[in-house]
Amino acid sequence: MRGRPALHPLHPLSAEEVQLAAAACRSHAARLQLPPLRYNTITLQEPPKQQLLAYESGQVLSLPRLAFCILQTPPEFAFYEALVDLRSHVSTSAVVSWVKLNGSQLDGQPLATPDDCLLAEAIARDDPQVQQMVAARGVSFSAVACDPWAIHACPDEWMGRRLMQVFMYYKDGPDDNEYAHPMDLCPVVDLNEKKVIHVDAYPTPPKIPLKKANYHRQLLDKPFRPPAKPLMITQPQGPSFKVNGHHITWQKWDFRIGFNGREGLVLYDIGYRDEDQGGRRRSVVHRASIVEMCVPYGDPRPPYNRKSALDAGDYGLGFAANSLELGCDCLGEVTYFDGVVSDAAGEPVIIKNAVCLHEEDHGLLWKHLDYRTGYAEVRRGRRLVVSFIMTAVNYEYCFYWYLYQGGTVGCDIKLTGILSTSLLSPDEKQPSHGTLVGAGVNAAHHQHLFSARLDLVVDDEQGGKDLVVCELNAQQQPTGPSNPAGNGFICQETELTTVHQAQRTAAPELNRVWRIKNPGKQHPHSGQPIAYHLYPAQGPCLLAQPDSAVAKRAFFTTKNLFVTPYQDGQLYPAGQYVFQSQNDTGLKQWTQEDRSLLGADPVLWYTFGVTHFVRPEDYPVMPCDQIGFLLKPVGFFVCNPAIDVPPEDPAHSAGDCCNAAGAAGSSKLPDVSSDIMSRL
Repeated sequence: MRGRPALHPLHPLSAEEVQLAAAACRSHAARLQLPPLRYNTITLQEPPKQQLLAYESGQVLSLPRLAFCILQTPPEFAFYEALVDLRSHVSTSAVVSWVKLNGSQLDGQPLATPDDCLLAEAIARDDPQVQQMVAARGVSFSAVACDPWAIHACPDEWMGRRLMQVFMYYKDGPDDNEYAHPMDLCPVVDLNEKKVIHVDAYPTPPKIPLKKANYHRQLLDKPFRPPAKPLMITQPQGPSFKVNGHHITWQKWDFRIGFNGREGLVLYDIGYRDEDQGGRRRSVVHRASIVEMCVPYGDPRPPYNRKSALDAGDYGLGFAANSLELGCDCLGEVTYFDGVVSDAAGEPVIIKNAVCLHEEDHGLLWKHLDYRTGYAEVRRGRRLVVSFIMTAVNYEYCFYWYLYQGGTVGCDIKLTGILSTSLLSPDEKQPSHGTLVGAGVNAAHHQHLFSARLDLVVDDEQGGKDLVVCELNAQQQPTGPSNPAGNGFICQETELTTVHQAQRTAAPELNRVWRIKNPGKQHPHSGQPIAYHLYPAQGPCLLAQPDSAVAKRAFFTTKNLFVTPYQDGQLYPAGQYVFQSQNDTGLKQWTQEDRSLLGADPVLWYTFGVTHFVRPEDYPVMPCDQIGFLLKPVGFFVCNPAIDVPPEDPAHSAGDCCNAAGAAGSSKLPDVSSDIMSRL
């Protein structure tokens, strides 16, 4: 019998596979006599879910391995979607699908790659009018930095073009912080025609703030404080996790990771080996990732009202991933995974150390001290961390996925980097929608709203098909015959059985959580269905008006929770193509019909984020802010699954650990009452 292929169907594309896919598309385009291709995206086409489930269960031994390619032929305002069979050895026959899409008939375009962003800056720099306007402000053009942004709320007269806007700053040297010196100029460039079509500028050239505000270690205007004493993170016996390709096992958990240009890190098939069920592996999550983020700015004045990034769909979280460094971005015994994306020429771009895997101490896992005997049992917790960091021009977003020994799955996002600054508008003395962080330097208030796509399984034999999503609210009981002392309160559960009913917002005052339960399996003692709870973060949804451009483009930002029936290909909540879009072609369309969620393999789309009313302390570089959520087991395990975590070895600590001297316990309880009476 033939064995399974060497590569798992979800293994990210290799550099060689990117080259193979590019060559196949190039040959196919030549046969069609098309102009030279500009490669936008070359990524893995994930197999349909039912095929993956059949593969994981051993019903099939192999699946097709396809690359999904997005191709452009500028200056034509159109693009192509191609599927390439990576198992084919003949490049001309490897293209199994080739579809042309007319840009003017779509609401949105392919994302702006790093090459597109560099092209936008080059176009702006080469424009004579822009050069003259910079000179009129008394600045050498060689000392100008350009930040390329996708255009939000694109005016009707600009539609039918592939555009970017370029916010300009004065930069006094290669390491100077340009965001301390904002300018009023914002050229708008056409990437296909390679020209500037418009320049936003104040009526009168304003004074550019020149006071420096640097963070570079060589340019700080104050000395470093005395350093903290060394804190060493060592694991002399190595890490507790094991890695086989992109498959990871750790502390009864196992899962697979992927990486692509749009989402960055993806987690697949998270499962837990349950000793109370004979060591059976129980699947918890089929697929989880951050699929979109929206950063709407609150300044209503042009051109700043055109600032609202959809970073995953506009630029790609993975395309902008950092190469991580040991001791700075990650600590301890670290395993790195490279990320492979592609450039405009169809060549692979290898992001070294794009994903970091390590475990870390997480404080107390559980503890109890018996006050009668003075004996304590204590366990310290570990958690496994899988992370990547991306830079969106000025901001850094640090994405961390956690697995805990107690069966919890978590996700945190840290936000740091530099504020996107501007001058005050000509009619402003003080910013009405921002904060002055330096003399004449305005930082507008804004939000960071993330969308997590969570396809849970919760030990359902059909990959989550029969899961039911519920809402739980704390409910006070009125004083009365059934509650005479007035102290009663209950947890009220409501099943969310249709798409419209499942559009929800967080309510911390009600301790609101969302339960994802498996009615086919019950806890042996509570009798309730096994479940996982989604514990939401605090903070508002979108603060812009319902009829605003951002609400129309990013419907996912208007609620904390959406639930939809599973459908292959529905991965991105604002739609497949959001660059320069005007309408949402994702959740807004998928939720128009109030379909049933029962037996529909429900997928959760969870929106959470940070509302950033800027502080002066966020400047010149921002201390990390943090937001996240947890998926916690509820009745999924018979009892605390971390009860079997062994005590720490005192030899691994600087002092006595976990009451090791008294670990044998006591066979006889002390006479507590006699002791108390003798002291009274």
